[in-house]
Amino acid sequence: MINITDQYNCCGCEACVQTCPKHCISFDEDAEGFRYPKVDSSLCVECGACEKVCPVLTPYESRKPQQVQAAINPDEKIREQSSSGGIFSILAENVIREGGVVFGVRFDERWQAVFDHAETIEGLAAFRGSKYLQARVGNAFVEAKNYLKNGRKVLFSGTPCQIAALRHFLHRDYDNLLCVDFICHGTPSPKVWRMYLEEVTQNAVRAIRDVQFRNKRQGWKQFNFDMTYDADEQHYNISSWHRENHYMRIFLDDVILRPSCYACKAKGGRSHSDLTIADFWGIGQLNPQMDDDRGTSLVLLHTDKGIASFEACHLNPWQAQYDDVLRLNPAVERSAKEHPKRSDFFYHLDCAESVTKLIDDTLRIPLYIRLRRIPKRYLKAVLRKLKSAVGGVKSYALTYSAPVIYGHRSLACTVPAYNMQFPAVAAVVFRSKHHGWKSYRIKIQIAENK
Repeated sequence: MINITDQYNCCGCEACVQTCPKHCISFDEDAEGFRYPKVDSSLCVECGACEKVCPVLTPYESRKPQQVQAAINPDEKIREQSSSGGIFSILAENVIREGGVVFGVRFDERWQAVFDHAETIEGLAAFRGSKYLQARVGNAFVEAKNYLKNGRKVLFSGTPCQIAALRHFLHRDYDNLLCVDFICHGTPSPKVWRMYLEEVTQNAVRAIRDVQFRNKRQGWKQFNFDMTYDADEQHYNISSWHRENHYMRIFLDDVILRPSCYACKAKGGRSHSDLTIADFWGIGQLNPQMDDDRGTSLVLLHTDKGIASFEACHLNPWQAQYDDVLRLNPAVERSAKEHPKRSDFFYHLDCAESVTKLIDDTLRIPLYIRLRRIPKRYLKAVLRKLKSAVGGVKSYALTYSAPVIYGHRSLACTVPAYNMQFPAVAAVVFRSKHHGWKSYRIKIQIAENK
């Protein structure tokens, strides 16, 4: 009988629910918004099936890909609608044309993420684009197995832990199954997403028309969060750079991830997928011709089946080296690091008057730390400017030691001595907005010599 006493030991894949022969396992949401299995012990026969399919309790061994490719979908419209280079759509369309079925994640009527399947090319549109929240698997594993047993080709896409769970659930490999996962940053809390939507739409969640976590209107690297909705007979649009959007900030800073994501048991090829697709961050350093800032896909090919399906796409890929990919995309093997304020955030979540204000308070860096960071960022540049502005005869050696901040190691930085004399300083402005609020600078005004 599966018994989760440590939340770090459950990835929420729901394989245990779908494999239980007595249907005695349900999933309940905890205070953080993540769902965990609950067993009705009066019905359980202690068969152990639930434990055998758990990808956390029985993880697969790690493995490196056979090939690493960079690729771009030549259909610019599909590429624009996709988070990276649009390779998933080509793989999925090929399966549909062969009479197959594609499983992916879409939004439901409450804009939560759920698994579904498509049997038409038009139906693939709902699966495009990243959904940065944990999706409910439902009966997707059971449905996929039924299609496989009936001889239909199946492409199943999901997070690495979901793919590992599917492999365990099926107990065997199917020639007609193609498993596709992606490099996962971690799955954030559906509860936080739900509260965020209710707040920013003034409880008009059902009036939302579209949500895009990765709108590339301003470019692939500087993508925007974009949401449109109707309320009170008016049309609203929320669009912001991802580092300025509240939900994206709290997600990307690793505050609201599922506990198991901080020690993922499915990274580094342990999902046993056939292909892994992702954004090829850093492609501009390796092959600038593949980077036009509209999205480039990284494709890790793990099996012969995966290689064959990729070659059937008839693209013009560029082969890369795994060590280069790992250097530029460490999330291939490395789990996210738990934010030191994670517990405080969830402790205050239910009683917070505003979730966006709570996010601001959680991510706000104390003033004394911001001031201590200023020398590390700007001191060398300031000294160079002062040296060019004034002559001098005295020598100064300045040393700055940063404290331990949010788990980072302390940093000692010694600024080389300059043969200069400091002039009189008339004023110091730490956040001069002469170049804009977002691009503020430190400004030091030198007193005029009399």
